[in-house]
Amino acid sequence: MKSLVTGGAGFIGSHIVDKLINLGHDVVVIDNETSQVHDNFYYNDKATYHKLDIVDYENTRKLYDGVDYVFHCAAESRIQPTILNPLGAIKTNTLGTGTVLQCAREAGVNKVMYSSTSSGYGLKNEPPLREDMPDDCLNPYSVSKVSGEKLCTMYTRLFGLKTVIFRYFNVYGEREPLRGPYAPVVGLFLRQFKANEALTIVPDGTQRRDFTHVDDVVEANILAMSKEDHNHYGEVFNVGTGTNHSVLELAEMISNNTKMIAPRMGEAYITLADNTKLKTVFDWQPSKTLEDYVKENL
Repeated sequence: MKSLVTGGAGFIGSHIVDKLINLGHDVVVIDNETSQVHDNFYYNDKATYHKLDIVDYENTRKLYDGVDYVFHCAAESRIQPTILNPLGAIKTNTLGTGTVLQCAREAGVNKVMYSSTSSGYGLKNEPPLREDMPDDCLNPYSVSKVSGEKLCTMYTRLFGLKTVIFRYFNVYGEREPLRGPYAPVVGLFLRQFKANEALTIVPDGTQRRDFTHVDDVVEANILAMSKEDHNHYGEVFNVGTGTNHSVLELAEMISNNTKMIAPRMGEAYITLADNTKLKTVFDWQPSKTLEDYVKENL
């Protein structure tokens, strides 16, 4: 088998690359390595890397030839930076996804797995969040990522390209981004603790998140790759544990040295996945807990 991973030198993508290599796949990676949130990019010696932008049809199109599966992880992937640069988010997340899908279609790729976001549910939906709920996009990140979802659905319905759309809930784990004030909170808190710094909490800390380990995200992708289910292509699947913790509860697991920082706009108050669909269709189960991860990494 041959697979292509966009964003394969980043957090989630690099874990998918490693898993595919372990499964014996020939793996090609497209990553422009422009992300400002990583201390390092991550490489597997057995994969082939191309430092290109997913929007660059002319130079990336040939890389899809002979590929069986595409895992599309590349994105402008943080809410607050996209508020500062909406056009960058639209270019990468919407036009970039359209380019990936068109290249995959022209190359005869068997299936595309698309990494999207639970932020598409916004504020107006009552948790637990289900895939049949309406979109409520609050920021350029969620708008541009959900636009990519719509493109996946259209490419399935109009062109017959098999796509699987994942909405991830607050992914954490080894290699998660640690740079800057908008880094994901689990890694940020652990970094601050180890540096003897106060844990910085966005007011008022009672906001709750469905923290989902990257290994469980990878497993969802591999199950979707492996299983043929023609009744659900072009559809959204939540990838979350079905449990959540407040930011204050997370902080209490790590340190009592905390401080409040400035509020942020454009973010949901509670995320909690209804993962029934993913469990039913792909026989997926979450295997990691936040409490165990924090204990292992203190």
